[in-house]
Amino acid sequence: MMKKRIQGSCTTILVGKKASIDGSTMVARNDDGHEALDPERFVVVMPEKQPRHYQSVISGVQITLPDDPLRYTSIPNSILTNGIWPAAGINSANVAMSATETITTNSRVLGLDPFVSGGIGEEDLVTLVLPYIHSAREGVKRLGALLKEYGTYEPNGIAFSDQDEIWWLETIGGHHWAAKKIPDDAYVVAPNRFNIDTFDFDAKDTMASEDLEHFINENHLNPDFKGINLRHIFGSASIKDTVYNNPRAWYVQKYFTPEVEHDPQEQNLPFICHANRKISIEDVKFALSSHFENTKYDIYGSGTTEEKTKFRPIGINRNHDVHLLQIRANVPAELAGIHWLAFGANTFNTIVPFYANVTDTPQSYKDANDKFDLNRMYWLSCTTALLGDTDYDFYVDFRNSYTLAAMSAYRRIQKQTDDAFDASQDVTAYLEKANQSLADEAMKRQTKLLGDMVIAGSERMKLRYNLND
Repeated sequence: MMKKRIQGSCTTILVGKKASIDGSTMVARNDDGHEALDPERFVVVMPEKQPRHYQSVISGVQITLPDDPLRYTSIPNSILTNGIWPAAGINSANVAMSATETITTNSRVLGLDPFVSGGIGEEDLVTLVLPYIHSAREGVKRLGALLKEYGTYEPNGIAFSDQDEIWWLETIGGHHWAAKKIPDDAYVVAPNRFNIDTFDFDAKDTMASEDLEHFINENHLNPDFKGINLRHIFGSASIKDTVYNNPRAWYVQKYFTPEVEHDPQEQNLPFICHANRKISIEDVKFALSSHFENTKYDIYGSGTTEEKTKFRPIGINRNHDVHLLQIRANVPAELAGIHWLAFGANTFNTIVPFYANVTDTPQSYKDANDKFDLNRMYWLSCTTALLGDTDYDFYVDFRNSYTLAAMSAYRRIQKQTDDAFDASQDVTAYLEKANQSLADEAMKRQTKLLGDMVIAGSERMKLRYNLND
């Protein structure tokens, strides 16, 4: 049952500080896998626990790391057979990183710059980069240097953010890469394809491996008559993209920018987008839980079987977590980093706003393994989603009522914690207490949701008879 995650999963959403409702930067991603279940944990990696001599399980690459790591949150695998796979986190400098979104490439690129079997990949990147950076730009530069030195064995997209900026980096072949700063007033949705489109090598909001422009020109890689479009040069435009990737970007863009009409299979959906409103946490969570609601492609909808199974939804049974890394403005630095988190398939869960400036995490979130246990949020969330899947139309109102009440409760706890903050106190102890309150509230409400569904659903079982004894 428990296998390593493979390529072809995840969906990323990025929201600039002027595009968000409260001026914060947001980096969010569904951490999906090939298998339906792969338990994850929510932990804090202290500097003394950060390895100084790192070795990858998958590639075997060995790397000596700096001796001055920062503390950071992490969402590693519970079962470490195939490595740590930290997924995402926020460090003590309030810099966030999410890694990775598996992307696409093409044979022209790989013929010139093949993947490196002994290089670095998704298993390694957060561990190698996040503890050593003090800004999003610094994250791009550190990862770029590692790619140049060690190479990579897979194509990935990686997000970095701080209070002011969000950067998106995509790897190209074995050693090349390109990165683009997301405009403050924009959002991005990035499925499993090469996503960066138009690119200016001379702009202040771009970075790339030092020879990338020469690499394109020398090898005649640009198919366009005018301009530079990195998706055209380094990505794919496959039939799989039209059913697996493009429809996910289409649906989120339709949700945030409904006045702009596109075809769900369109290969040239834009990378940089602008919403018709300021984007909230709740908006991003809905988008990352979505399954083409109010369209004929909804698996729970009224379309034909062919329509309902045509496109790969964003919310799916292979969601292992959804994280939203929020770096807030207009609050003390000690409170700025919020590691929002939910486990399991996203249709029947809520995302919880954990403070990142802590040294430990609540037990119900940090300890999960391959043994089913409803006292652990991962398994509780998975169970609720499984039951909800059996009769979505019946259970969805239970979910909606639960979501409103739970998110309201989390926000009350967060507001109270923010308002009562005093920098002269033991800050980490104060925030750990708040996180425990949030976890307890989440467990209580998720358990009640499951109980309400079981009680109501029991009356609808097929195994019944209308005459009572």
